[in-house]
Amino acid sequence: MTEFFDAKETRSADERESALFAALPGHINHAKANAPYFGTLLADVDAGAVTDRAALARLPVTRKSDLIDLQQANTPFGGLNATAKGKLYRVFASPGPIYDPEGWGKDWWRIARALYAAGFRGGDLVHNCFSYHFTPGGIMFETAAHALGCPVFPAGVGNTEQQARAVADLKPAGYAGTPSFLKIILEKAVEMGLDHSSLTKACVSGEALLPPLRQSLNDLGVDVVQAYATADLGLIAYETMAKQGLVVDEDIIVEIVRPGTNDPVTPGEVGEVVVTSFNPDYPLIRFGTGDLSAVLAGLSPCGRTNMRLKGWMGRADQTTKIKGMFVHPRQVNDVAKRFDAVTRAKLVVEKVGDGDVMTLHVESNDHNDALAAALREALQSVCKLKGDIAFHIPGALPNDGKVIEDKR
Repeated sequence: MTEFFDAKETRSADERESALFAALPGHINHAKANAPYFGTLLADVDAGAVTDRAALARLPVTRKSDLIDLQQANTPFGGLNATAKGKLYRVFASPGPIYDPEGWGKDWWRIARALYAAGFRGGDLVHNCFSYHFTPGGIMFETAAHALGCPVFPAGVGNTEQQARAVADLKPAGYAGTPSFLKIILEKAVEMGLDHSSLTKACVSGEALLPPLRQSLNDLGVDVVQAYATADLGLIAYETMAKQGLVVDEDIIVEIVRPGTNDPVTPGEVGEVVVTSFNPDYPLIRFGTGDLSAVLAGLSPCGRTNMRLKGWMGRADQTTKIKGMFVHPRQVNDVAKRFDAVTRAKLVVEKVGDGDVMTLHVESNDHNDALAAALREALQSVCKLKGDIAFHIPGALPNDGKVIEDKR
């Protein structure tokens, strides 16, 4: 029984990059030819030239926040799908609504890799408490379990007493679902005097796994790891038994970009997670998840060699309403880009008395009145609102991914 899901997990970084970027031009051409949205968006792109991260970074980002409008204009998938609706396997609806396709094939969302890293093996009964209603969570983890040869109890959500009794009667080896619901089930089992000792491992997702919750579950006998996945992209990254960051999935390209822009951040800087998926049915090219994270330096002690993410660190869409006007992160970045002396900028909004006050905090080696005046003028021109300027030395602003911070 091997420790790794497949040989991809222990490739060298050069081997992995070479394989992904060798496949990328053909995938972009596939998207252009078969997904109308990408055919228009990338019409002027020479796919054959997109063979490294620098070239990929020059392509536009399509953000999850764009999907509702795109899908309403072109139902049901906004033209981002390369496989026609009538040839899909299933269709789901996420809140928004956002409609999500599923194509034919084994482990279509690639979640099996995360379950394997969590210790699931063929023959383990999986107590699956992700929802089977409208959204794809339940099916995502069920099909992954089946790919590993694991039977599934499709428990879904709710019915806590019945869940606890099913654990006692069926004796599942592991759990899939949110960590908070797992705690509820286990505590109900304890309250009812039911045996839950068979359940020793869990792969959780859908909410933050904070250290106190992880410890509570561990105290109840369950070793818990996380999977970071979305209904659009499938698996993005997953935790291993090392529990030191989330290892990026082998079949996608992940970038971290400055919120509101298409521009990759410096290594270790917090930004928006942007994913290029090689899914032929739903070929999402530079898809902005709206989630904040950062690359964790070094390799995982578990032996997997792919890059790691620090985990979920907030939301990238920081659009804020100030004095009746919406201000977007891209506007703050547009102001900063007008000045070579400015290396970074962050807009802070506060309530002073009965009014809103905004201050543009900038990192720069030049702290002078002329630059401050020019920044104030640019801020008003771009955002249509007046604001103060505060200077900081380079590196002084927090590495938290926030381009707009609302303190009101």
